[in-house]
This record gives sequence, structure tokens and C-alpha cells, in this order.
Amino acid sequence: MTSFAAVDVITAKRDGGTLTTAQIDWVVGAYTAGEVAEEQMSALLMAILLNGMAPAEIAAWTAAMIRSGVRLDLSGVGRPTVDKHSTGGVGDKVSLALVPLVAACGAAVPQLSGRGLGHTGGTLDKMASIRGWRADLSPEALTGQLSRIGAVICAASPDLAPADRKLYALRDVTGTVESVPMISASIMSKKIAEGTASLVLDVKVGDGAFMKTRERATELARTMVELGAAHGVRTTAVLTDMSTPLGRAAGNAVEVAEALDVLAGGGPADVVELTLALASEMLALAGIDRDPARVLASGGAMDSWRAMVSAQGGDPAAPLPRPAEVEVVTAERDGTVTELAALPVGLAAWRLGAGRARKEDPVQAAAGVLCLARPGERVVRGQPVFELHTDTPERLDAARSELAGALRIDPGDAAPLRPLILDTVRG
Repeated sequence: MTSFAAVDVITAKRDGGTLTTAQIDWVVGAYTAGEVAEEQMSALLMAILLNGMAPAEIAAWTAAMIRSGVRLDLSGVGRPTVDKHSTGGVGDKVSLALVPLVAACGAAVPQLSGRGLGHTGGTLDKMASIRGWRADLSPEALTGQLSRIGAVICAASPDLAPADRKLYALRDVTGTVESVPMISASIMSKKIAEGTASLVLDVKVGDGAFMKTRERATELARTMVELGAAHGVRTTAVLTDMSTPLGRAAGNAVEVAEALDVLAGGGPADVVELTLALASEMLALAGIDRDPARVLASGGAMDSWRAMVSAQGGDPAAPLPRPAEVEVVTAERDGTVTELAALPVGLAAWRLGAGRARKEDPVQAAAGVLCLARPGERVVRGQPVFELHTDTPERLDAARSELAGALRIDPGDAAPLRPLILDTVRG
């Protein structure tokens, strides 16, 4: 491989130039190997954030990150493979119901997930609230479970796109998380390396998402769909609203409980709507002609859930953790809820112990927020509107402060609710 001086790569991008594939291959490989200093890669990431990347650069960066590790082979699973990835939001427990539902329809879903950071919850943190459940699976165990059950939710192997793991941590502490090229390369390098044949992306838009505007979310969606196509992975992106938390629960065990409600045929209407919409897109890409609503109603998805949890050492019948402290927040006036902002709810759940500020921080399984009133609903003064769960009561004041102003209550009738699904971008 051709060698370059790191400072030359930095200045090329700083001055608005286009990096060559050779430059990208070298800098990603050298940084992963520890041959490019953290401060040099920090400077390059900031230059990319400020000046952007051409499609060819993003494709080359993604390919270099894939090559930094192994690429799983799922060709022997015996079912069509399809995965889903969310860009992160508040109360987004959809994967917990979606993975077993799509598996019950005949696909194999290799959901390699992550832990939460900041106000956005992590799927692995939620699953870890189930007694005995383990996140780490060997490649052999993963493919075997996919063949038998069709559903896996587990941690990604350290050998899968290790360049991304190192770059993600650096982006987090250098103010470069919002870079569309880096978000796209980060997500798609891991999903392509995991070996799935097709992928549905849930790109969140709004107050509780990384992408605050529809324009930025559309740019991200199109970039990732193009990356998937370039690497032979059939990809669809669905833009969904994250101005309001999804469902009524934000946290860990509380979200598992809500997902179980969906699998049992109930649950909040918005969680059910999004689960079925994403399932339909996944099944279309996988070439499976099944109605996910009928499969959900049949109980087949719940059976897949129990089999998946049991296969990973969990006890699907065990009670979920309960918090040591529960506090209720009540409405200050009569009226109709016209707004429930997602970000304050996510921050409150984080303050209560459901999330982490650093990757190494522990989380509380029982911590979280229940939103007892949602947009369009009438409330009266003194009625419970939030329920705060934590094992550490000293966290309650900070959570209460985050929620101040999150709920807007107005006299009269509510305005029409925002649509949940905003757009779909197909390859």
C-alpha cells in the first residue's frame, strides 16, 4: 500500500480537496494500526465535517473500514437475510418486536446492535434487563441461531469494522458526530460487514434525533442507500418523526415491557405502526410475501421472541427489574397535550440512570420515564403525566429539571398530529 504523510491528507481536505482512494485506504488503515496520531485524525475529521465528502470519497472510506476487519458469511443460513438499523431516538424499542416478527415471517435477521450513549437508548442495554440474557455470540453461534430461529439480537464482534469502533469514540469527543459522511460510513460499514443481503434503515428526524431537519435526514438516507447498492446490499431508508418519543416508555426494562405488549397484540399505536411498516419493507427486500400484521396477531412473533431470548441464555418468563424509587409528575393545568418534546424525555431518562455519558459507564436496568400523557390527549390539573423510575433517588431532581417544559398543555382541541412516517428512499 502507498504511504502518505498524514499532514498532507489533512491539508488536502482542509483546503476543500477530494481525497483519493489511495489516501483514504492508507489513512484509515494507518489510524486503525496506531500509526496516525489521535490529534491528526481529529483534525481530519473536523476538516471532513466542515468541507464534506464527494460520493466517491464516502464509498472509499466505507470500503476501507469494512476491510479493516472480517466480513461475516451468512450464505449458509438457509433463509433470506435482512436487517434493520435505526439512527437513534427516544423510546425506540422497535427492534425488540421487529426482529422476532420478521423472523416469524420466514427471514433471518442478524441484528448486531450497540449500547446507548447520551439521550439515545441502546438496544443491548434494553435486552440486558432480561435475566440471564447475553449479548456476546461467536460467529458460529450467531449463524446457528439464525438457521434455527431466524432472530438474533447481539453485540458486534470486535473484529467487525474495528476502524469504526476507534473512529466512533474519537468523533464523540471531538464534536464531529454530526458529519453525514462519517455517520453513513459508520453505519454502513458495520451492516455490510455483518453479511446481510438486504437492509432497512430507520432514519429519525426531529428534536430527539441526530438529524434535526428533514433535509439533513434525506441527505443521510440517500447516502446510505447508495452505499448499500455499491456494496451489493439491497437497501431502503424510511424517514420517521422523532419530535415526540416513540410509545410511552423511554429507558431499559420499561421499553422491553412495552415491546412485549406489542408482541402480545397490544402496545402503543405508533410503535405498532412503525413496527409493521418496517417489517413490510424488510419482507419486500427479502422477497417474502407475508402479511406481518397477521403474523403478529397469530402469536408467532412472540414465539420467536421467546426462542431468541432463551437461545441467548435469557429467561423470557422472568419478571423485569423494578426501580427502587418511583416519582410521579402531574399536570399543572387542564387542557389538551399539544406537544411532548422527545429530547427532554431522553435526557431525563439518561439522568435517571438509563443511559451513559461515557461508553464505560454502567446503566440501570430499571431506570426510565413513562409518558402518561401524549399529544392529542386531554388532561386535568393534578393528573399524572410522567412517571420517573430510578434506583438512585438523588437523580430525580436533575430528571425533573430536564422535563420542565417538555409537555405543552393548551386549552381547546389539539392540532392534527404529525405523521410518523415522513418519506421512503429506495435504491
